[in-house]
Amino acid sequence: MPLKPGDKAPDFTLLDQHGDKVSLSDHEASKVVLFFYPKADTAGCTTQACGLRDARPDLGDATVVGISPDLPPQQARFDEKFDLGYPLLSDPDHVVADSYGTWGHKSMYGRSYQGIIRSAFLIDEQGTVAGAWYKVSPKDTVAKVRKALQA
Repeated sequence: MPLKPGDKAPDFTLLDQHGDKVSLSDHEASKVVLFFYPKADTAGCTTQACGLRDARPDLGDATVVGISPDLPPQQARFDEKFDLGYPLLSDPDHVVADSYGTWGHKSMYGRSYQGIIRSAFLIDEQGTVAGAWYKVSPKDTVAKVRKALQA
């Protein structure tokens, strides 16, 4: 079920690219830009991840966190290759993606399958969803987050 502004953001604990446990509740004192992407080091995911990396100075005290089904070693290579510098979390069983409504039916080149629906969320200091963008374009993620932060 899709989340909307005003909903409580589901807490989670996942392994990051270094094998360390990271929870949403670890960032209670700051805003979190949480984005779900299908696969590390693919064109759209790289555009989205690097866009957020480059925008970090404009995001104030917001923490950027990415989630995909990739395992920590794949996340680490993605982080190192593009010097992302923020947590990339591994959700191979898509439990967290399910709780955020970002796992679902997709189709490409006539093939239907289940996968990550590229999405982004702004979560406030109280753990409430302040912005939710499903099927967001990799190029539009930063603009939508900036606009929500200014509101």
